[in-house]
Amino acid sequence: MTPTSESYSGEPDYAVPPGETIREFLDELGMTQRDLATRLGLSAKHVNRLIQGVVPLSSEVAQRLELVTGMPARLWNRLEADYQSACQRLRMAKELGDAVPWLSEMPVRELVKRGVLPEAPADGTSRVQQMLAFFGVAHLTTWRELYGSPVAAFRQATAYEVKSGAVASWLRLGEIAARDVSCGPFNAAGLRNALPALRRLTGEPPAVIAPIMRDICARHGVAVVVVEEITGARASGATRWVNADKVMLLLSLRYRTDDHLWFTFFHELGHILLHGRGETWIDDSVPEDDPREREADRFACEQLIPDEHLDRLRELRSLESVRSFARELEISPGIVVGRLQHEGVWPRRQGNALKRKVDLVSDL
Repeated sequence: MTPTSESYSGEPDYAVPPGETIREFLDELGMTQRDLATRLGLSAKHVNRLIQGVVPLSSEVAQRLELVTGMPARLWNRLEADYQSACQRLRMAKELGDAVPWLSEMPVRELVKRGVLPEAPADGTSRVQQMLAFFGVAHLTTWRELYGSPVAAFRQATAYEVKSGAVASWLRLGEIAARDVSCGPFNAAGLRNALPALRRLTGEPPAVIAPIMRDICARHGVAVVVVEEITGARASGATRWVNADKVMLLLSLRYRTDDHLWFTFFHELGHILLHGRGETWIDDSVPEDDPREREADRFACEQLIPDEHLDRLRELRSLESVRSFARELEISPGIVVGRLQHEGVWPRRQGNALKRKVDLVSDL
């Protein structure tokens, strides 16, 4: 059979059933299909379907063919295995071709730039294959179940436009990074007991706190990873369970200020401690009427500046009063400023000098 084109892998775009070899034997021996059927102890219909590749060549038939044709059964079995493999490859090639439009949703160029995807081959079906391998899934339907659903919830909940493929890719990069974080089994009680120590870290320089934060969380089954935001993702944090004993806490450091970093961090810890295992949370990844997102917000607020201090917080007017308040609570002054702005006590531009910049590469 002459190939007309090649598949995405460079192999022929056709599959040859073992029946073609059977047909060649019939021609050489001057034997009809009915004659062969008689010698094999099979029906003529079954032999015809075998030759056409409609039914598989079983190991039992391979043994019979060895007796009739002299060709070893292992070779007949190999022909059948090669045929089934080729058929599967062709089915996969069609699925990849059908999925090419999906690439328009994905940040292919940025992933190539980051070295996640190779520069070549760059044709559509190859890119689809590369993207599926990157996500660790065999089918686009599986991708939609594992990544499309949580991303869709995130898009529904946000007040701005986000790119689904960018969010999913950022989430996947976090999963890959989390693999390298060695963690103890998840321990909710231990993590709760560690909250004061984590809170005290907010007053330390980011370069100092990063390894300590990661070590504390890892001891209790939480892999803290940082992946720079992919253009269009517009997500600051996410939580995703890697397995029953390990959960990823992903940060993008989108705004690169300590107040936003710490609120996002404790917000995600709130999801981990308050809500069910196995769920994926991406920032405000549920509709506004879902109480779980508000619970995570309240958890973060209470951990950083407990309600018992709110009356005093709202009376702060100067930078020095913020510094003094922050020292008393053993937190970063930037967190106090961020809360004052969020409460509407201070305008958005006031006090920003107290917020510390967090550098993605050198600090975390």
